[in-house]
Amino acid sequence: MRIVICGAGIAGLTLAWHLERAGWEVELVERAPAFRDGGYMIDFYGPGYQVAERMGLRPRLLRDRYPVDELSYVGRDGRRTSHLKLSSGLEDVYSLLRGDLARAIADDVRAPVTYGTTVERAEQHADGVTVRLADGTTREADLLVGADGARSRVRSLAFGEVTPRYLGHQVAAYLVTDAELSRRVGTRYQMLTKPGLMAGAYALRDDRLALLFLRREPDPALPADPAATLRRHFGGLGWILPSVLERVPGPAGLYYDLVTQVELERWHRGRIVLLGDACQAVSLFAGHGASMAMAASWILADELATAHDTPEHLADALARYQARMAPAVAEVQAFGRRSIQWIAPSNRWRILARDLIFRLATLPGGDRLLVNSLSPGGHNLISARSDILETVRRD
Repeated sequence: MRIVICGAGIAGLTLAWHLERAGWEVELVERAPAFRDGGYMIDFYGPGYQVAERMGLRPRLLRDRYPVDELSYVGRDGRRTSHLKLSSGLEDVYSLLRGDLARAIADDVRAPVTYGTTVERAEQHADGVTVRLADGTTREADLLVGADGARSRVRSLAFGEVTPRYLGHQVAAYLVTDAELSRRVGTRYQMLTKPGLMAGAYALRDDRLALLFLRREPDPALPADPAATLRRHFGGLGWILPSVLERVPGPAGLYYDLVTQVELERWHRGRIVLLGDACQAVSLFAGHGASMAMAASWILADELATAHDTPEHLADALARYQARMAPAVAEVQAFGRRSIQWIAPSNRWRILARDLIFRLATLPGGDRLLVNSLSPGGHNLISARSDILETVRRD
């Protein structure tokens, strides 16, 4: 069977890896002009880690991971205001650049990728789907997968316009090369927070520094000049920010977007199915995005492996894929919405409460206090993770 995957990110590449090994003829198309490196740092674990192990990627991830021994908050003078030592025994937690994880998968995918184009039209018929690309070419396929992000073009073709749920924040990330700043930050994730603003930094190899910015903004419109917007809001906060904001890269090197979630009742229609952020974006407040994308890709491939090329069998496989994945997605999305006030506090009292909890977390039994404080209503990230793991374990 032949499949066209729109989107060559983590979700699309993982699905391609599995399906080409199951004998499918796979092609990927990607709007970006070339492979997308960089991105922000992620903590990669849980179901995605299990899928990566199945794919034989653990040695590569061990090579590419970064040590993180402390999470600390600093003031405008760079002095630490609170911190949390991280366990050195978290062997199954990988701190990685998103782009490094995508590259690890891509290097083991044989399917061709056509860069610089996307799906323009999709016409379903009895024998498959005709995919017309923006470059004027056409593909015939048995299945079209939209793994093209929260603003999915494939989703709009299948379901009409869907407005992602805006979580009231805008995010930016980029890399700079500066040996002195990289040395100062070191192997800890440092953050500076003010009401409605968060800036974070982490040192990388080769004298680089990864930077992440979060800003509370009620207006979901993206700014015309993201670099100027970052300088205006963060330039006066001190720490290392004046220096790094002088070196905001151009559009090719700057990630700037809205923080959103995507919620859909249905992830498939006929011979079109959605994957990753196109149907299950959980937002960086929840984390797990890359892990969930790999889990969903594995589950979709697992269901397609038993599907015959008939509309009925295909529809059943796609329905089972959604049924297995959707409950875990909803739980992680809910966790993400609850965590906003802790990751990006809206007032100074929240910041003071967070710092106090971090200090108490160093006392005996304090780690449980930390988990409970970040998880109101008796739900927490651990239970969400367990639910997802159960879906991945099903064979």
